[in-house]
Amino acid sequence: MGSSATQTTVPFRAICLCLLIASCYVSLSQADEHNHKYNDREEVVLWMNTVGPYHNRQETYAYFSLPFCSGQKSSISHYHETLSEALQGVELEFSGYEMEFKSDAPKSVICMVTLQEESAKAFTYAVKNEYWYQMYIDGLPIWGKVGERDERDGKYYIFTHKKFDIGYNGQQIVDITLTTEGREELKPGSHINFSYEVNWKPSKVEFKNRFDKYLDPNFFQHRIHWFSIFNSFMMVIFLVGLVSMILMRTLRKDYARYSKDEEIDDMERDLGDEYGWKQVHGDVFRSPPNTLLFSALVGAGYQLISVVFCVIMFAIVGELYTERGSMLSTAIFVYAATSPINGYFGGSLYARLGGRMWIRQMLVSAFTVPVAVCGTAFLINFIAIGYHASRAIPFGTMVAVTCICLFVILPLTLVGTVVGRNLDGQPDFPCRVNAVPRPIPEKKWYMEPLIIVLLGGVLPFGSIFIEMYFIFTSFWAYKIYYVYGFMLLVFSILTVVTVCVTIVCTYFLLNAEDYRWQWTSFMAAGSTSIYVYAYSFYYFFFKTKMFGLFQTAFYFGYMALFSGALGIICGTVGYVGTNLFVRKIYSNVKID
Repeated sequence: MGSSATQTTVPFRAICLCLLIASCYVSLSQADEHNHKYNDREEVVLWMNTVGPYHNRQETYAYFSLPFCSGQKSSISHYHETLSEALQGVELEFSGYEMEFKSDAPKSVICMVTLQEESAKAFTYAVKNEYWYQMYIDGLPIWGKVGERDERDGKYYIFTHKKFDIGYNGQQIVDITLTTEGREELKPGSHINFSYEVNWKPSKVEFKNRFDKYLDPNFFQHRIHWFSIFNSFMMVIFLVGLVSMILMRTLRKDYARYSKDEEIDDMERDLGDEYGWKQVHGDVFRSPPNTLLFSALVGAGYQLISVVFCVIMFAIVGELYTERGSMLSTAIFVYAATSPINGYFGGSLYARLGGRMWIRQMLVSAFTVPVAVCGTAFLINFIAIGYHASRAIPFGTMVAVTCICLFVILPLTLVGTVVGRNLDGQPDFPCRVNAVPRPIPEKKWYMEPLIIVLLGGVLPFGSIFIEMYFIFTSFWAYKIYYVYGFMLLVFSILTVVTVCVTIVCTYFLLNAEDYRWQWTSFMAAGSTSIYVYAYSFYYFFFKTKMFGLFQTAFYFGYMALFSGALGIICGTVGYVGTNLFVRKIYSNVKID
């Protein structure tokens, strides 16, 4: 017995020792920019990222795709590309520049390049299209201009000298300023000396505030932004009060009329002029057409709402914008982790609506959003490959995303579906459903579901379109979005406005004795995405200077994904709010 215990303890201790050694190795290998602390004269790495036209932020290429030259040092070992960096087109390459912490480097020639005709043409094309390059030191981004055109003689010049002024506070880098100097004319046969220098200076900036210089409070905290939030908030108060007053007053009259009708005998009731939402009580909870797709969209909507809320909260608490790729990494992780929410709500709704092909519903629910995203990215990837752009997603990254979908998202969605069907899959409608559907009477043209759907998204879009401008500018221009408190407030306002508008639309539809409210409520709220996508066209043509096939396809492709995701979110919010309203009004009326 003692021998057995000893044999069990030895492997356990060995495993603990291995884990301790591994953790020590990781901590030692994560020196420098990983923990952002340096010792005097310790190596500081300059990473070259991408280069591309200023007006096409997403059209980027590897820095050394232009005939730049690197420094003497050939390699560095402690950089590891993450999944989110690969998806965002980050291609960090070691510059070869020798930099040491707190050690000034005088002007030094990196190399001399003799411009061949092809090299001169490549640089001239880059300068003509206003190419900028991006670099990183200790996780801080740096931008520089390739060259410029002289307006007097019309010739093109390249900047050959990079001057780095680096501020430090203690053992940490807190500020970097790049100055490009040394104009050289671009012409075949010319000899160009590329050089750099590094100047270190103490700074009072704290490490936690080092990203403040990249933010633009004058833009994001402009009075227009505050006014738009206040305007949307006042609209919410007005809309909620109006909806409450109209519906409660109208419903009170309806309840009184229906209570009076109960005192009339059957013959008088048959001869009477009855109308309104009570007349469709036997059909209002009838399963909508395409139940499988409907429940899958609602389940995906619940998941997307959870992802948006969690990412916004993480961004507020953790300032995700300060770390390269952290926002996308967080979104991917949260999306995968919230897959059971999708399965639970989608699967339980499908069961309550009488659906029987629950495995197919689970598959559609799990892969609706990933297939849309991957399909769009795959098509744009073809164009990126043709352009040799850094946005081209590597094959290994595609395999990693596929594995996440198959081995993480799918099993978690299956678990959520099974739990949802068993815990909340029994129908609990306050009214029974008639065996034969009731014919839908003719009504005014503006009461048709199509008109209600098109008009339903106007007010929700009106509550967010100012915020859309700031979000678009941060993604498609050189702005860093950091006011996530504003975003959370706008998201809350959008939710309330969507619910109120959808309830009003559904009440009018039911009062016209049309019981097709499930899809109508979802689509009326989801039509907000139509106006957002239409606004993206206005933004593209009037607020940007984007050009070229790649940038245009990238813009409209991913804006379609953004608008579609927003439509699913709004549609789910509208349906859930309307479902509670419909259940409430029909549970308070005595149905014979």
